[in-house]
Amino acid sequence: MWNKVAGFIAKHQLLTKEGLQLVALSGGADSVALLRVLLALDYRVEAVHCNFRLRGDESDRDEQFVKDLCNRYHVPVHLIHFDTAEYASLHQVSIEMAARELRYRYFDQLRQDIEAETVCVAHHRDDAVETFLMNLLRGAGIHGLTGIRPRNGHIVRPLLCVSRQEILQYLDSIGQDYVTDSTNLQPDVLRNKLRLQLIPLLEQLSPGASDNIARSATYLSEAEKVYNASWSALGSQWGLTLPLSALKSSPSPLCLLHEWLSPYGFNRTQIEQILTCVDGGSGREFTSATHTLVIDRDAMMIEPVSVPMKPLVIPEPGNYRLSDDRLLKVDSSDDVSISKLADCATLDKAKILFPLTVRPVQSGDVFSPFGMEGRKLVSDFLTDRKLSILEKRRQLVVTDATGAILWLVGLRTDNRFRVNSDTTAILRLTLLPS
Repeated sequence: MWNKVAGFIAKHQLLTKEGLQLVALSGGADSVALLRVLLALDYRVEAVHCNFRLRGDESDRDEQFVKDLCNRYHVPVHLIHFDTAEYASLHQVSIEMAARELRYRYFDQLRQDIEAETVCVAHHRDDAVETFLMNLLRGAGIHGLTGIRPRNGHIVRPLLCVSRQEILQYLDSIGQDYVTDSTNLQPDVLRNKLRLQLIPLLEQLSPGASDNIARSATYLSEAEKVYNASWSALGSQWGLTLPLSALKSSPSPLCLLHEWLSPYGFNRTQIEQILTCVDGGSGREFTSATHTLVIDRDAMMIEPVSVPMKPLVIPEPGNYRLSDDRLLKVDSSDDVSISKLADCATLDKAKILFPLTVRPVQSGDVFSPFGMEGRKLVSDFLTDRKLSILEKRRQLVVTDATGAILWLVGLRTDNRFRVNSDTTAILRLTLLPS
């Protein structure tokens, strides 16, 4: 047992002999075995025990057992009590989730306070098998079928290399007792049902089933490394725009879409639906809690969900904030010179009536593009410029008191307000960084 765990710790570089390690000690067989093994391997440890006040006298019994055990082996122990039921009710989560959130939050704070390197938890191989089966039943992909990792930040799991049976045999061989959580013996939650009912059945149908499942999870974990490396090299090419040609030429368009969209909050059902719309033409739109995706011409594009800009009224010259990062400066001058910069419009001041209004483009907007005869729908002008649906949605216009469009911001002024030989003063509209 010692050699097996020592080899696993070394292989995954989980612990150092110099640093302090914090052991999560419930008093159950797994955590007691973890403490005894780390002590036998000469690691410097302290223990932490959480009393969740869920099992009455049994919870107090576990706490007393932990105190006695740590006292016997001169291990400092940190104790904390939680009102888990109240936390679960307040945060509207299950008791199981409440206990998890409470203990891991406390573990991390305590680790920092005592300057421990890690928090060692007692997950073993059978826990990894249960997690694999739970995720399989939930329809997880490759990321969910890799079992439990030896390290997750400062959380480490030195016993993942051994089974529950090996742990019990080890404790028996050294004459070490432990306590049993009665709730683990009731098939009332999915994990308990897997442990008490499904896995024993699988072992009957195929002896060694647990070993084989654990081995499969290990193989998948190694395959995931190759997968992640390939995706890292591929996904960095696109950012927020994915060419449809790249999607269609992928060996697995569904897999590519999942990796690209999942970080932006799109779920599996949405991703499958999006894939069916690839050949359906432009204009399809999908929204997650945080982002919007549109299919536009030959690409998919994502941007954060934003609240449409409300019309901004400009009663007189001055500086006006359009957004967190943009200002609009409005001023006039008798120096009749025409700007050639895209972010600056120069117009004939005499033809313009205040107040001005800055607003997003609206359906039916028309203007007379500078240098062109006649009028044109703004939407047609933007289409001719090959702007995407998202860019069209963000496009602003400046109108005067009559509602006439003066400037398609950043793109084109209106020909009716152009500077000519009769102009004696200009009105200048300039976009500036905030």
